[in-house]
Amino acid sequence: MASIYKPTEAIQLLRLVTKRPFTVQRRPATRIAFSTSRPAQAAQSSSSTPPPQPTRRAVTVTNDTGAVRWSELSPGEKASRTVQQSFNLSVVLVGVVMTCGVGYFLFADVFSPDSKTAHFNRATTAIRNHPECQRLLGPGSEISAHGENSWSRLARNRYVSSTTEMDKWGTEHLRFRFYVEGPLGQGVVHVHLTKRPSQDEYEYHTLAVDVKGHKRVYLENADEKTGSKVAPKIFGARWW
Repeated sequence: MASIYKPTEAIQLLRLVTKRPFTVQRRPATRIAFSTSRPAQAAQSSSSTPPPQPTRRAVTVTNDTGAVRWSELSPGEKASRTVQQSFNLSVVLVGVVMTCGVGYFLFADVFSPDSKTAHFNRATTAIRNHPECQRLLGPGSEISAHGENSWSRLARNRYVSSTTEMDKWGTEHLRFRFYVEGPLGQGVVHVHLTKRPSQDEYEYHTLAVDVKGHKRVYLENADEKTGSKVAPKIFGARWW
């Protein structure tokens, strides 16, 4: 059935449409909220779990520095540290013994009043001050003394030949020789020192200088003082 066209109703509809503005409804933009809940949870979870500790190197005899505590070492590592420390201690002890030996040698051979070096210096001073030695060798300030000659120029005039012995009466005998040179000539010095059991220091028995072409020069001669007499025996022994 066809509807009946009514012009009045159509006009009213047109008026209503023209009065209302045409608006397009827009969907409101949704704002994304910033939330830190997830990173906070991640940070909390990371802080709660301890970081993995790096594995340390095994301690051996060659690489042990003592940084690792004794309680943290395994039985094998403890044995390695014990071996290393024992070796270090033995090295220190050997060094101490060698130092004491060198010190004793220096004192006995150089600094001691009864050392060979001290007697060498005293004999050299006596020769430089002796008038007859100055006449044969030259001025005392120009007389030099040295030990045995050597083929090596680096080791020349270093070694002083000497011997030490004790006789059957308990007297110590120290004998050595060295060489002297001066502007006028050269000579060989013979030194003989003795120390009886009742004495604390050596005394000169013989101090003589041999210069080629001249008579031996005696600076000290015990045989000449005593007339080459030998002490008599009392109850089978010599007492002086």
